Amino acid sequence: MIITNDIKYIGVNDHKVDLFEGQYVVPNGMSYNSYAIIDEKIAIMDTVDAAFTHEWLDNIENTLGNKKPDYLVVQHMEPDHSANIANFAKAYPEAKIVSSAKAFAMMKNFFGTDFAEKQIVVGEGDTLSLGKHNLTFVTAPMVHWPEVIVTYDSTDKVLFSADGFGKFGALDVNEPWPDEARRYYIGIVGKYGAQVQALLKKASGLDIQTICPLHGPVLTEDLGYYLGLYNTWSSYQSEEDGIVIAYSSVYGNTKKAVLQLEEKLKANGCPKVKIYDLARCDISAAVADAFRYSKLVLATTTYNADIFPFMREFIDHLTERNFSNRTVALIENGSWAPMAAKIMKSMLEKSKNLTFAENEVRILSSLNEESSQKLNDLADELCREYLAKQDSTANKNDLSALFNIGYGLYVITSNDGKKDNGLIVNTVTQVTNTPNRLAVTINKENYSHHVIKQTGIMNINCLSTDAPFSVFEKFGFQSGRNVDKFAGCDPLRSDNGLIFLPRYINSFMSLKVEQYIDLGTHGMFICSVTESRVITTAETMTYTYYQNNVKPKPETDGKKGYVCKICVYVYEGDKLPDYFVCPLCKHGAADFEEI
Repeated sequence: MIITNDIKYIGVNDHKVDLFEGQYVVPNGMSYNSYAIIDEKIAIMDTVDAAFTHEWLDNIENTLGNKKPDYLVVQHMEPDHSANIANFAKAYPEAKIVSSAKAFAMMKNFFGTDFAEKQIVVGEGDTLSLGKHNLTFVTAPMVHWPEVIVTYDSTDKVLFSADGFGKFGALDVNEPWPDEARRYYIGIVGKYGAQVQALLKKASGLDIQTICPLHGPVLTEDLGYYLGLYNTWSSYQSEEDGIVIAYSSVYGNTKKAVLQLEEKLKANGCPKVKIYDLARCDISAAVADAFRYSKLVLATTTYNADIFPFMREFIDHLTERNFSNRTVALIENGSWAPMAAKIMKSMLEKSKNLTFAENEVRILSSLNEESSQKLNDLADELCREYLAKQDSTANKNDLSALFNIGYGLYVITSNDGKKDNGLIVNTVTQVTNTPNRLAVTINKENYSHHVIKQTGIMNINCLSTDAPFSVFEKFGFQSGRNVDKFAGCDPLRSDNGLIFLPRYINSFMSLKVEQYIDLGTHGMFICSVTESRVITTAETMTYTYYQNNVKPKPETDGKKGYVCKICVYVYEGDKLPDYFVCPLCKHGAADFEEI
């Protein structure tokens, strides 16, 4: 396989493995990826699993012909990637080994030697020239081992990403990337979200056109999609609306309750319901979907004054991987002393930002009229926002939506006739209530100001406290004139034809402009309310909450330079150039302050 003119694939496919890392079912096998960069000097990027020593060495020989490699770059020391370091050293005794100090210490443990005579130790920012190709090394500690480095080739703009962006499945099997990549990431890397976020921040400053992982396909197109998924996964946000029901049942009565709940959820407009019988399913798939969807229902029996073992194992998998930012509902069953709900809730105490459903269902052996009604109440609670999003079931005149206006943060949506647009504002005020009138003030430099002045309509989306920083990056750090902020989005629309956000809002209002007031740098739109819906009961995102809880803190310890006040990007250097533009939010030097 040819990656670029100078970079060749020399990895292998494994169709014999049944369990990866001794626990993950891999019906379509695995790939162990290795690459050769052929220049004046030749670098081999990582080795492969011990079962494929000769196949891999043959691949090197067949790719290089009469040439010999000069370097072996070891990015990660897990045996599926490092097992053949010693064999490589025997085959190519003149080659040097390039890796981190921690990796060489691990080599001593694995092979009885740290190859002292061959060592080239690299760390953050170190470089290696192969001729026209220049490699820059970036440390990635705990993604997901402490010794990990990733490598950037600035010539072909290739990121060798170690285990990052990998997936289950051999390369000769055609299957969708996200499902097996999600199961791989959540299962193996999921605990280390903060470390992945740090690596993504480093990667944002690089011009990356190709990603070469150690498992799974080489990624060359729509890299923003893959980076976006990694940002979502590593920040522990849900990918999409939906409800996972994970259950264990001894005699079938808890299962009956789960099936009844499923039926009611679907009738109430839940976009996706996934059910997992924890005694029979692939638990890694259940865990991955619990992270994928926005809500989780746990249903189990009381067992030996505890909970059923499969449920305990499942919750352990969740909390071990920092399960957070979700709505969780509990269903317990017990014949004489049900206590499963209490135990499940206590197990989840270590998880952050969980919202527990008000309706907790207790079944005494089997469903009766009371517990069935509780199930219905739970379904109504879990589907409140889905009902509000559907035209057929929404209350479009719920003026209590106005109570969610304060000194909050909002996304104003509009449409220029060609595409939808949105921007962040914090200047929305109710000015009268008979009739209801709102004032919305927007900077004239914003493209949305131009669009709304032309069209006379807009939607105000009241952001809730579960909105992640990525929402502010999307709608606050780029212009809708140049970027389609809703690309790839499956839109929901109000009666005026404009988008309202499918997630992270507690309400929205559709507005019609009645009057415009010129305030110099800004324009104030005085508007009437044509539609108002309450989506959830979540609290409104205030400016103070955003500053204290959502906006990331700049990593400035030990650094000299300037920090962007908008997105906290750090520029290191004695003087910030007047022409400098932030690579993240595109704001100029005026929005930076000295550290």
